[in-house]
Amino acid sequence: MTTPLNHWVLTFVCDDKPGIVHAISGAIVQAHGNITESQQFTSTGSGKFFMRLQVEVSASKDEFAKQIAPVTEQFGLEWNLDEVGRKIKTLVLVSKSAHCLNDLLFNQRSGQIPIEVPAVFGNHADLADLSSFYGIKFESHAITDLASKAAFEHMLRDYIKLAGIELIVLARFMQVLSPEFCKEFEGKIINIHHSFLPGFKGANPYAQAHARGVKLIGATAHFVTAYLDEGPIIEQNVVRVDHGDSKSELVAIGQDVESKTLAQAVRWFAEHRVLLDADRTIIFR
Repeated sequence: MTTPLNHWVLTFVCDDKPGIVHAISGAIVQAHGNITESQQFTSTGSGKFFMRLQVEVSASKDEFAKQIAPVTEQFGLEWNLDEVGRKIKTLVLVSKSAHCLNDLLFNQRSGQIPIEVPAVFGNHADLADLSSFYGIKFESHAITDLASKAAFEHMLRDYIKLAGIELIVLARFMQVLSPEFCKEFEGKIINIHHSFLPGFKGANPYAQAHARGVKLIGATAHFVTAYLDEGPIIEQNVVRVDHGDSKSELVAIGQDVESKTLAQAVRWFAEHRVLLDADRTIIFR
């Protein structure tokens, strides 16, 4: 009887030096594994080497980790090993806008993005019905001052630990997380915003853009840091518009590009295709 194969995704980063690919490939051969996907990159800026591999092997996760341990130790790899396609536990935070949440939950239900969303938390109750439509628990927590914000973040920490949350998605969550919270979950929070920043700040950015006759509408998905909207960029998209588009049409176009950009960033993260290189990201598409 043929032994069933496991499919693992291995990602790692280390200081660049000769022999890394040869060593890790040799370790996989010794484990009787077959490489089904391989991507690598050397950052001339940081001097770091990045690699993502998908490997079919009969060994269990622990067994395979032991078999590649000599290489990880020899080259000082910062590495992660996971099952290909495993659903990442994801918490979604929202306010009142529905487009990004709807797109994420639809993609989860249809299997287009390997995530599992056990709950949606909002600082308003507006999206409770949408969350319920997809069978996802929704909790509303009003944030009105520093005390309620601190209580909200304390609740989030407890829930993240209890539920084993691996990714936090800000799906048009119109609140600023504290620097302490951002630091604690660095590299695990993804935000989406329109491309008008820093030009059109505050309320009604699309109205401001319409008044100025913008020709391009876009969106940026990025990791959240203590510096507002300045975290490492994961994905960006842009759509051309013209003078004939009304304010409501600009909003619709913008919401569509925001949804698609956020979904792509979440998909890449869940598939372990996003690696951090200081203030920028390496994306293995």
